[in-house]
Amino acid sequence: MDDATDLRSAGLRVTAARLAILDVVRSGNHLEAERIARGVRDRVGHVSTQAVYDGLNALTRVGLVRRIEPAGSPARYEVRVGDNHHHLVCRVCGEVTDVDCVVGAAPCLEPAGDHGYSVDEAEVVFWGVCPQCRAGSARPEESAVPATGRTP
Repeated sequence: MDDATDLRSAGLRVTAARLAILDVVRSGNHLEAERIARGVRDRVGHVSTQAVYDGLNALTRVGLVRRIEPAGSPARYEVRVGDNHHHLVCRVCGEVTDVDCVVGAAPCLEPAGDHGYSVDEAEVVFWGVCPQCRAGSARPEESAVPATGRTP
């Protein structure tokens, strides 16, 4: 299926902004909303930042886009949805990389106690230093994301 068909199937109107948002998110790597907004404007001209946020929220709500929020980082968006994959995050540059499910099928992990919940998804974030940063001069103690995963 194409993006227009996906939007219609999800009950959303097909607009140039929504098509551009999907295209930008697909072509990027876990982009932040501001970067998505710039990419949308490059494709369709003036679109307000609020319209991009509204579009991202609508696309997330219907499951066409996934929002992730690594600690200490603004929300990021991806089109890889519905497969319960996880993420590797670089403490130095903030790069985010997909990693397939840890063990088996969703939810991949079983909590020690479910407290009566019906668990259907696990979200795991692995933190470390990416190969480019390890090869460069940046040191983890000078990192963009502190070892705690929280902003100072």
